[in-house]
This record gives sequence, structure tokens and C-alpha cells, in this order.
Amino acid sequence: MDNKAKTEEIIRRLGKEYPSPKTALVYGSPFELLVATILSAQTTDAQVNKVTGKLFRTYRSIEDYATVLLETLRKDVSAVNFYNNKAKNIQESARMLLRDFGGRLPATMEEITRLPGVARKTANILLSSLYGVNEGIAVDTHVKRLSGRLGLTRFEDPVKIERDLMALAPRKDWAVLSHLLILHGRKVCQARKPDHKECVLRDICPSKDM
Repeated sequence: MDNKAKTEEIIRRLGKEYPSPKTALVYGSPFELLVATILSAQTTDAQVNKVTGKLFRTYRSIEDYATVLLETLRKDVSAVNFYNNKAKNIQESARMLLRDFGGRLPATMEEITRLPGVARKTANILLSSLYGVNEGIAVDTHVKRLSGRLGLTRFEDPVKIERDLMALAPRKDWAVLSHLLILHGRKVCQARKPDHKECVLRDICPSKDM
């Protein structure tokens, strides 16, 4: 089985295990997903959801984020890592959206990556989740770990990993593949001790005996 066929088989099997793959971040609007994804860098989704549970009740509009004192916003997101920079990026993104985009998140990679705090990984999550646009594959720590263990890439750099995965998976499945690998990485193929016995990919995983 070559890697292209293996990737499609991975998607098929994990699709049965996790039939509704999507981001674990909780949000009620496009801008709230932007806020949550910015906060999620180097922070677990569970911790982000704890923070945004209160944050989204306090800040009800993009204007609220744009006009609040930065020090107040920093305090309100201080339970996540690197909260100072994240708060600044959230506020600057809110102001840019109001100034340049009429308060609506843009739907292209070129425009959305103009927003402070939105690199390619974040953009991939936003575009696929909000608009069904597959411009790439979001590579987080789980996707990086599993794609390496499964032999789908030999690289450590997320940009190169994304390139390899995009060449292997059908474009319509790019977002799905990312979500499935993340879900499987959390439940079964964990960083310290992968549960090979419970893994539906065991027979096609080159790292099963490691």
C-alpha cells in the first residue's frame, strides 16, 4: 500500500471511529472562533474553552474587543499561555476587521492571514470551519506526531508536513484529516504512550512495534 492509498484508508477508518470530526473549540460566531483559535496556541482546547466560556459572555461584539482597555482584555485571558501577545492580537484583529473588512472575517487565505495572530494553521481552521474552504491542512502537535508515526512524512517542520499531507489526501478531505488525526491523537495515539492495542490503524502503522 503506497502512502496515498494509506492516507485514504486512514481517513476511512478514523471516520468510522469519529463520525463527526470538528474543532473542539466552543464558539458562537466567526469572530469567537477567531478569538478561540488565537488563544489555543500552546494551550489545550479544554483550557481555552474554560477561558472563553466567561469571555464570550463578557464581550458580545467585535466592537467590545476593539474598544476595551488592553490591560483588561489581558487580565480576562490570563489563564492561557502567552496571554499578553494573544490579547494584543485579538484587539488588533478586531480593529482591523472593523476598519478594513466591514466587521466580517474574510474568506481567503491572503486576506485572513493579514489579521494579527493568524498564521497559516489558524487560517486553515477558520476557512474550513466557517466557509468550507480547504486551502490547506492545519498541522498542530497531534497532526505532526501522528503523520510521522504513520509514515506519511519524514519532516518535523509543519510547513513541510502540510505539503506532504496535501499531496496524499484528496482536497475535499484536508480539513477532515486534520480533525481526525487530532481526535485520534488525544484518545489513542498519545504522545507518551500510544495505545497500539486499541488502535484501528495498527496493521498499517510502521511505529506499532516501537
